[in-house]
This record gives sequence, C-alpha cells and structure tokens, in this order.
Amino acid sequence: MSKDALDPKGLIREAYRIEGITGGECRLIFLDWALSMDAGRDTQADIAALIERYGSEAPEHPMTEVLREGQASAERPRRRGGWRRQARD
Repeated sequence: MSKDALDPKGLIREAYRIEGITGGECRLIFLDWALSMDAGRDTQADIAALIERYGSEAPEHPMTEVLREGQASAERPRRRGGWRRQARD
C-alpha cells in the first residue's frame, strides 16, 4: 500500500469508516492529522482535496463538517484595530 500524501496516517479515511463517530472525536482526529502534516504543505489545498474526496459522498458526516470548519478557520486573520491603534489616534 502506497503512502497517501493527503492523509499519510490514514486518519481521515478511518474517521469516515467509524460508525457513530462524533464531532468532538473528528476534531481530535483532525488535530492529529494537521500536526502530522509537513509544515511546507498547502493545508488549504489539502483540506479542499479531502473534502472533495470524502465529503461529496458523505456531506452530513461529522468529519466533513470539521474539514469545512478547518478550511474556514485557516483563513488569514485580519487586523481589526485595538488598543495600539487607539493610542496613536
């Protein structure tokens, strides 16, 4: 069996196979997946590919929801101001 670059440990694949898995369990699996990925990889592209691979067949699965949340939360944070900005005014 060859190693899957998107899911080297098979964590995401196995999450979709677990009957009755919860959202909390999927979040833990997602965290383990994210920490095991190479730092140089494009996480957004990897998450999108995993959603395409598994989410299309299981749109209501808790892991699909977690992957979508991961995609949304990985967007670059935007500065909204704060105390330093107010101090300069």
